[in-house]
Amino acid sequence: MTGQKQNGYGTGREALLAATVHVVARKGLRGLTFRAVAEHAGVNNTLVVHHFGKRDALIEAALEWSVQQSIGLSQLEALPATEEEFCQSILSLIEDNPDIQIFQYEMILESRRRPELAEPVRHLYESYIAALSDGLERIGFGGQEGAAQAAFAALDGLVLQLLAGVNPEGVEAAIRYLWVALGGRITTPVVNAS
Repeated sequence: MTGQKQNGYGTGREALLAATVHVVARKGLRGLTFRAVAEHAGVNNTLVVHHFGKRDALIEAALEWSVQQSIGLSQLEALPATEEEFCQSILSLIEDNPDIQIFQYEMILESRRRPELAEPVRHLYESYIAALSDGLERIGFGGQEGAAQAAFAALDGLVLQLLAGVNPEGVEAAIRYLWVALGGRITTPVVNAS
């Protein structure tokens, strides 16, 4: 096997994390083996052992990586300036990267059976809520206790519905409604804070 990338996420550690996300999204946690990850990444399985040592370390690292990828792709920290951009960022995230979200839902469900995953899953939610809180602050809707958590809970449920193929048009309408409810007060486009 070669060390060449197959998945668009580079080589080495990042390619292994992306491969882990893909394997779990396709086969569930029961299908996650070092061999399956290595095969998808196009490397020898000793490289997986070298980087992570144990399966649990690989799972936790992949969960953290998937959260950072998802936050960046969804633009939660720097909420888009328009309803259309907001809606498209969420829809594109699911259309272009469904494995990331499927992997995270697998981990969330698995944390009920495996207590060692409870803290990483708690961190997942804290990271998303903090990122969305930053985005809400940016559009002048911050500071209201519970606003970011409520908004993220809505997005989380809508993403799950999209992944399940439940009424995509209705989900899109709900995402737009959420934008209006949270950010519709913007009268002029917000300049990116970064």
